[in-house]
Amino acid sequence: QVQLVESGGGLVQAGNSLTLSCAVSGRTFLSHGVGWFRQTPGKEREFVAAIRWNAANTYYPDSVKGRFTISRNNAGRTVELQMNSLEPEDTAVYYCAATISYYSGDYYLQGSYGYWGQGTQVTVSS
Repeated sequence: QVQLVESGGGLVQAGNSLTLSCAVSGRTFLSHGVGWFRQTPGKEREFVAAIRWNAANTYYPDSVKGRFTISRNNAGRTVELQMNSLEPEDTAVYYCAATISYYSGDYYLQGSYGYWGQGTQVTVSS
């Protein structure tokens, strides 16, 4: 069983940075890819970033590419999302999610993830 807990959300001014952390429990942590998604009221959940189980690849949509960086700390069993140059449009609840073990499919899709955290609010003021 895999459990995920997000932390690090908060209120920040536009142009500033924030780092989100996803703590992943479960003895199979090293075999799971991890992704970040975000959602605002009335909209579908949007893909933000992902990292493969072996950290060989990372993925970002154009909307955050060059501003956001995902990384994993296997010793600490965490996956971090460094967010720079934040914009008001980045305001959302951010969720981390884990794939099944050794997943090799499309990391952009919500359906690729079988485990989800409860989310953390990020608010960017203009």
